[in-house]
Amino acid sequence: MDMKVFIQTNERQWLGALVSAYSLKRNSAHGGDFSVEIMHVKDFPFLHEREGQPFLRGGATRIWHMSDLQSFTPLRFMPPKLMGHQGRAVVIDPDIFAVGDIHELLTRDMGGKAVMGRHRSDKSEKAWQIATSVMLLDCARLRHWEPEKEFGEMFEFKRDYKDWIVLRDEPRENVGYLEDEWNDFDHLTEKTKLLHNTKRRTQPWKSGLPVDFVPADKLRKYPMLGRLNELRVKVFGEYGLLGRYKPHPDPNQEKFFFGLLRECLEKGVIDEATVRDEMKHNHVRHDALELVDRTPPLAA
Repeated sequence: MDMKVFIQTNERQWLGALVSAYSLKRNSAHGGDFSVEIMHVKDFPFLHEREGQPFLRGGATRIWHMSDLQSFTPLRFMPPKLMGHQGRAVVIDPDIFAVGDIHELLTRDMGGKAVMGRHRSDKSEKAWQIATSVMLLDCARLRHWEPEKEFGEMFEFKRDYKDWIVLRDEPRENVGYLEDEWNDFDHLTEKTKLLHNTKRRTQPWKSGLPVDFVPADKLRKYPMLGRLNELRVKVFGEYGLLGRYKPHPDPNQEKFFFGLLRECLEKGVIDEATVRDEMKHNHVRHDALELVDRTPPLAA
């Protein structure tokens, strides 16, 4: 059976994607049984063609910018097509790092489901929602996914991004749920399989940098926030008044990331010039190499 892990990314999260790819192989006892592919937004023209255009998100109008920190998210739906609708795939965000063995996920019994992911929220009214930042996919059963077409429908105001991204329109019989440890939201324990530094403001490799993302919107529930946000952008610019990235509240998660980056540098998976270039562009904190030197080696 063909098996592949796809990591979606853009230039702002490029280093994270490289470290993520390394972690998947490092922490698997079956690294030769699957491949890893990084999907970079630059290779998908249908995303670029919509630059500066309005689309529907959360019941309100937003403008599509390729420079947004999470402009890669529509690529979550590409793997079945890229796999020729065959085999198994896992798709993950670039801020997700393997602690356990991804092979266990790729080969698990899906119980007849086409797509599996963890519950996105603990709230009962949102219990059906999938956190699509990690999905296990039976590619043969997802021929109905047409990401280019569905992405285009957001700009025709026929599809809401927030509905698409939680699989609102996927038939419920197609959907299964994974244990939370396969997408552990800023939570690192002995049970964690995939660590997700999902709180963007505290991503360990960005501490101290100016915030370069648009905060999650609550426009359906609080329409006034939308109007205030529009005023902020008009007066101060896209990221004006948004502050800086904060240190991660769990030092062990910072040590884990920089321990992985240390190994990447030592093994030549990533070179120092790449890290310095990412620092230059404010994609990575400016003391990253100092932290690498101070971080103790990870356990084998």
